[in-house]
Amino acid sequence: MNAAASRQGPRDGRAEAWAARLMAPDCTAAEHAAFEDWLAEAPGNVEAYVEAEQAHALAASLREDPFVRAAARGARRRPPRQGWRWLPAVSVAATLAIAVGAVAWRMWPAGEAVAPIAHATAVGEQRQLTLADGTRLLLDTDSAVDVRLGAGERLLEVRRGRVQIDVGRDPRPFAVRAGGALVHDIGTLFQVSRERGAGARIGLIEGAVQVSLADAPDATRQMLAPGEQVAVEADGTLGRKRGLDLETARAWPRGDLVFRERPLDQLLEEANRYSTTQLRLGDPALGGIRVSGVFHAGDQDALSKALEQGWGLRAERTGTHEIVLQRQAGSR
Repeated sequence: MNAAASRQGPRDGRAEAWAARLMAPDCTAAEHAAFEDWLAEAPGNVEAYVEAEQAHALAASLREDPFVRAAARGARRRPPRQGWRWLPAVSVAATLAIAVGAVAWRMWPAGEAVAPIAHATAVGEQRQLTLADGTRLLLDTDSAVDVRLGAGERLLEVRRGRVQIDVGRDPRPFAVRAGGALVHDIGTLFQVSRERGAGARIGLIEGAVQVSLADAPDATRQMLAPGEQVAVEADGTLGRKRGLDLETARAWPRGDLVFRERPLDQLLEEANRYSTTQLRLGDPALGGIRVSGVFHAGDQDALSKALEQGWGLRAERTGTHEIVLQRQAGSR
């Protein structure tokens, strides 16, 4: 296969078959896993599936449209002309093309204004939401999102914090904005974290997403496969793809924080997001201590005791909402 064909993706019908199967209500977890394996087989598979899924969604939305149905009936009733047997087929195709274009224009109007619906969580709170289109959201601690479900598109804006998104099956396009990042979904389960400034981080658990810059969506794009993540940095640049620790990504929705050889200062920064009781370092040099373990989010007392027992630290409560970590006497 040449390079151009690889970029375009396979044209053997598998992308179309997957688009149809994943929309089926009896699609199994094993089939979802097989789909993800297929996505990873070749670079062009993701692009091929995007095209097939968009076509499938549009066809599904048009199936019962009275304008399309009337156009199809009118084209079929036209008698064939002698010597020009191909004309009826061309007429059907042309008529349906006009109908599809007109209905698509109605479905995706430009400049559509939809009032956002705001959802937020407090410090230490996680909340599950199911939107009207079937999309399921899990808002992490101290997070806020705006949801716009319009006639032509679905838009979610992450204003702060972190959210896990399981996109509902709906023919309308679904996009997420977070800082300088713009994410186009392809029927997936993914997580978006709003970071400092224009920064955002997108991690993919299932399916596929396309990530671009919100201010220049056509300039640079990254297609993610399951187990990959990408960040839009605070300066507005799109970084390179890298691996996503799926165990860690799946832990915080369960209320756990998983760390593998992470610096202590990073652990405390993450843990402090879940509680009004803040853990501080008495000596900044302690921040470089490497920590591994699974900790329950929001339980600062249990975390400080674990750090005392496993990493030679001493926890001292210095206020109602503050615990300071010091090095134990005689430890290095």
